Amino acid sequence: MSDVAIKNEIQLLGPIGSLEAYISIVNQAPVLTREEEYALAVRFKKNNDLDAARQLILSQLRFVVHIARTYNGYGLPLADIIQEGNVGLMKAVKKFDPEKGVRLVTYAVHWIRAEIHEFVFDNWKIVKVATTKAQRKLFFKLRGSKKKIGWLTNDEKSLIASDLGVRTKDIETMEERLASKDVLFDRPQDETSTHVSPAGYLPAPNSDPSALVEEENWLESNIELMSEAMEKLDKRSKEILRLRWLSDEKVTLKELAKKFNVSLERVRQIEEKAILDLREQLLNP
Repeated sequence: MSDVAIKNEIQLLGPIGSLEAYISIVNQAPVLTREEEYALAVRFKKNNDLDAARQLILSQLRFVVHIARTYNGYGLPLADIIQEGNVGLMKAVKKFDPEKGVRLVTYAVHWIRAEIHEFVFDNWKIVKVATTKAQRKLFFKLRGSKKKIGWLTNDEKSLIASDLGVRTKDIETMEERLASKDVLFDRPQDETSTHVSPAGYLPAPNSDPSALVEEENWLESNIELMSEAMEKLDKRSKEILRLRWLSDEKVTLKELAKKFNVSLERVRQIEEKAILDLREQLLNP
C-alpha cells in the first residue's frame, strides 16, 4: 500500500466530526482473533488485498483512540490526535509481517505513537521544544510529571537523568522550555498597554547615528555641487531646468516654447543639453 493509498483509506474512514459518534462506531468494529488477524495480514501481504487491510485497520481503531486519550494534556484537539494515530496505524498495517508471530497491536503501537509525537511536536508550540531523540523522551517524561507536581527537586532530577541517560542540566533546560509561553512577534499594542512585543525591540531601519550623519553629509554635499553646477549654466538653460524640474508646479515644454519664443523641439534640445552639462559637472567636479 503506497502513501497515497494510505491517505485514500483515511478519506474512506471519513472526517472525525462528532467525536462521540466516531468513538461509538469504532467500538462496534469486531475484534479479530489471532487466526483471523493472521489470515487477513497474509491476504494483504501476498495479494495486496485492500479489503483485508481495511478490516485490519477497523479492528484496531478503538486502540488508537485509547492511545490518543493519553495525550489529552497537550491542549490539542483529541480528534486531530486520533487522526494522526490512524495514520500511524495504517503505516503499521502496510509494514506488518504476520510471520513474525506477534499481534498487530503490539507492532502498531510504536507507529501510532510516532505519528502522534510528530503531531504534538509540530503543533504544541510555535517554537519546537525538543529536536533530538533524547530531548523528545525527556519532553514526554516531564510533561507527564507536570500534571501532578510543580518544579522538580534535585533528587527527582537525578532520578530522571539516570533513567533516561541524560544530564541533569538537560532536565533543567527542558523544564524551563515547558514553563515558557509563546509570544506573538508583532502583537498589536493599544495605548494603555505596558507590554512590548518582541518586534518592538528591533532597531528602526534609520536608527544608526553614523548612517544618519553620513546620509546628511552626502545630501548637503550634493546639494552644494548641484547649486554650483547650475550657476555655470546660461540663464535660459538654468530657467528651463528650474521650471521643468525644481518648481512645485511643473511647466510643460509647450509652455516654455511660448515663453522663450522658440520651437518645442528647441526647448527639448536645450533641456537635454543642460542636463548633460549638469551630469558632467557632478561626475567630474
